[in-house]
Amino acid sequence: MNTTPRDPFDGIDGGVDLALTSEDFADGQKLPLESTAEFVGKGGKDVSPQLSWGEVPEGTKSIMITCYDPDAPTQAGWWHWTVVNLPADLRSLARGASVDLPAGATTLKHDGGGAGYLGSAPPEGHGPHRYFFAVHALDIEIEADADTSPINANFQAFGHVIGRGVLVGIWEN
Repeated sequence: MNTTPRDPFDGIDGGVDLALTSEDFADGQKLPLESTAEFVGKGGKDVSPQLSWGEVPEGTKSIMITCYDPDAPTQAGWWHWTVVNLPADLRSLARGASVDLPAGATTLKHDGGGAGYLGSAPPEGHGPHRYFFAVHALDIEIEADADTSPINANFQAFGHVIGRGVLVGIWEN
């Protein structure tokens, strides 16, 4: 049995590296409590963390933000947040921005079935989970509405990512 944790971006071209940072957590460190799931009942509030990134490559037409947990006990992991068609000149999202995005951006349903950001919520006793926050600079706009799945958006983005930054937060219940 392979026990090496998988990186969801292994083998997928990400173009140039974008420096992705957060005022709320450092790469490989614990997420803030407010960025965990409210339904767990431990003080989480489903508040998306603040994110900032550097200049995107020339030719960027839109930005896509994703948050994915590859450690979820499913074959497909768990999509916590996907936003498509953010403006190409955007360089940051404030804490809680999932409820107040720029015009033209579309938030897709997370794997819990709702819109917006679903905070981290690994099963009790399952151990630490990694939450891959990624900003993707795309040379296209994604064809999407509120019913488009995160998988569909990522499939559309395949071959069109010209820059990517990744920041991993950790949470354990």
